[in-house]
Amino acid sequence: MRTASPTFAIGLALLVTAFGANAQNDLFPRPTELEPAVQFWTRVYTEVDTRSGFIHDSLRLDIVYQTIRLPDGASSRERRRRVERTSETTRNILTKLASGTRQGLNDEEQRVLALFPEGTSNAEFRAAAGRLRFQLGQSDRFREGLERSGTWKPYIHEVLAERGLPRELAALPHVESSFDPTAYSKVGAAGLWQFTRSTGVRYMRIDHIVDERRDPFFATHAAARLLADNYSVIQTWPLALTAYNHGLAGMRRAVDQQKTSNIETIVAKYQSRSFGFASRNFYTAFLAALEIDANPERYFPNLRVDPPSDTATIAVPAFMTADALADALNVRENALRALNPALTDAVWAGDKYVPRDFELRVPRATAAVAEELLAAIDARELHAAQRPDAEHRVRRGDSLSKIAAEYRVSLAALMRVNGMSSRDVIRVGQTIKLPLDGAAPAAVAVARAEAPAPPPAPALATTTAEGVYVVRRGDSIARIADRLGVDSAELVAVNAIRNRNIIQIGQQLIIPTASTAGAVVAADVSSPPAPAAVAAPGAAPPVTEVVPAADLTAALAPAVSQSGEPTATAADEADDEPADVNALAAEQDVLAADPSDYSVSTDNEITVQALETLGHYGEWLEIPTQRLRDWNSLAFREAVVLGQTLKLQFGTVDAVTFEQRRRAHHQQLQSDFFAAHQIEEIDSHVVKPGESLWVLAERTYKVPVWLLRQYNPDLDFDRIQPGAVVKFPRLKAIAAEGVAAAASQVLADARR
Repeated sequence: MRTASPTFAIGLALLVTAFGANAQNDLFPRPTELEPAVQFWTRVYTEVDTRSGFIHDSLRLDIVYQTIRLPDGASSRERRRRVERTSETTRNILTKLASGTRQGLNDEEQRVLALFPEGTSNAEFRAAAGRLRFQLGQSDRFREGLERSGTWKPYIHEVLAERGLPRELAALPHVESSFDPTAYSKVGAAGLWQFTRSTGVRYMRIDHIVDERRDPFFATHAAARLLADNYSVIQTWPLALTAYNHGLAGMRRAVDQQKTSNIETIVAKYQSRSFGFASRNFYTAFLAALEIDANPERYFPNLRVDPPSDTATIAVPAFMTADALADALNVRENALRALNPALTDAVWAGDKYVPRDFELRVPRATAAVAEELLAAIDARELHAAQRPDAEHRVRRGDSLSKIAAEYRVSLAALMRVNGMSSRDVIRVGQTIKLPLDGAAPAAVAVARAEAPAPPPAPALATTTAEGVYVVRRGDSIARIADRLGVDSAELVAVNAIRNRNIIQIGQQLIIPTASTAGAVVAADVSSPPAPAAVAAPGAAPPVTEVVPAADLTAALAPAVSQSGEPTATAADEADDEPADVNALAAEQDVLAADPSDYSVSTDNEITVQALETLGHYGEWLEIPTQRLRDWNSLAFREAVVLGQTLKLQFGTVDAVTFEQRRRAHHQQLQSDFFAAHQIEEIDSHVVKPGESLWVLAERTYKVPVWLLRQYNPDLDFDRIQPGAVVKFPRLKAIAAEGVAAAASQVLADARR
């Protein structure tokens, strides 16, 4: 039984006092070069709420041009227009200063000039005009987060102490989610610690029955392990924290490029397509959150912190319906659901059972008598296996409503069992799970049994499921809208496109209809009134009455993240930021836990990673492999090897698209593997004379080489020396409920 004691925090504090006294200086340095950014995020977190924000310089965070008040009730389109007009005023002033004008300035122009040091060059003003950005305030969220943190921080401290990790890391959820376990980001990161699926599956169960990212207790263990893994590879906490957002590969690349691990140097000088505003500011935002968390009353007087969770977990004895379990434990089902957010809607709706041995969280008083209560359950309520999945493979022309009608199930139940929302897109060849009561008509079932499975859709097909368009080479939002006969603004809104100038080949776009347009409007809900902001010391910039969401794309050049998604610019973080997600959480790299470098260097070179061949490179570049052989002087049938450097040339496909395809390939491989396995712990192996890493991986530890490489990215596998310490992930099979054979095949394939 795992408990969350309300009183253990006192003893734990005594245990770590000696360690924590100097941790801020020793482990989490606060260089003077980063102080302006730390102060900026302190203002964001304490001075302005989510109905307000700053127009500021995206590089020099000490320069805040205006504080914008954000009244309720305006549409997102109107918000963008109004803020564009507001920002244009500042941009015009900077442009005037860039022309050399210093005399005859009005009061507002004088105020903007005074924000810069005396002697600032015209070129710097010109550059500043292109660095305008809007940052939504966070003070109401941060206050709420401080209140909520009382429920989980004692448990977080306990987990960190168990792993020997710094206590200060417990402040990270302030940056990620404001300690909101229901938070979701724009890229699908979920929960208190904002795990993406592809990172979370290494440490947690994430499927249509259980999503442990949503449970603060489960996710805390996963976050501690991810942070420990990051630190073991990169060896400094500023970079390990930045890697939580940006990915280990990116931070290792930054260290290699700058020849230093100093966070201040990397923040100031590292240049990368993917190292955007959020990644560059992640550590300084953490330092600000850490300072506020350590001195909450200074910033938020009269704070009322929630009490620690007084709960415990019990093991569910068999597969059971949620309502039967609630009845047996004498706990209301809605209360049980609130304590167990990892169980998905499919479980609470009765489409799936609560899994056997699931660690069910219940009130402590209930846990004390749980054994007796569970023993009294009627045997007919106990089941030996999970309710099976029935499946449908998507065909051309399918839609969710059409599938629901074909199998005589409700659309709501179909979406629920697949964890889908109205904005999700299905693709040809995709497997859709069916609710338990769904069964194909006999004629349909026979036809499918006799017919071969439909082939996957071609990569650049122009249509997939009903109401969906797939982006082709040469497309733009305007061209697509014109071709489909829809409004381009509606196309952007329905698909939540953050920068209309960046769409990707193969990207699936929902075609706007009257129903989808209405859904978008309905989703545009203003935030509730927030408490008054805490005044900042000193003179504040003038407050202007405008509406939220600053789409400053005209002032900022678009960038692309490692995942192929546009990075956050002014439009991204200001445009109707979901009320439950913090601004810097949305950029977490989809392969954050993978230190392998899938990027193309400035010299158009790549390093061969595990499970890659010349055939892959040819496919991603859309060229014959022989051309790659010629460029790299490779003999016929000569294979590339792990760690080898290859030269690429780009023509039809550019470097960004190549990287996107390469990363998508590895993301899919890892997703398939971690559907059947979790990393339980990391074992350290001291290499003995005569031992081979390849043999150890295959026979002793049964770990695929690509995963071993990730946990030992700097080792030369062919020249390992006796005495070297190698980290071997200890894998736990999560294949259960009838899929053990498929899982074994996944592992066998992954080892090849």
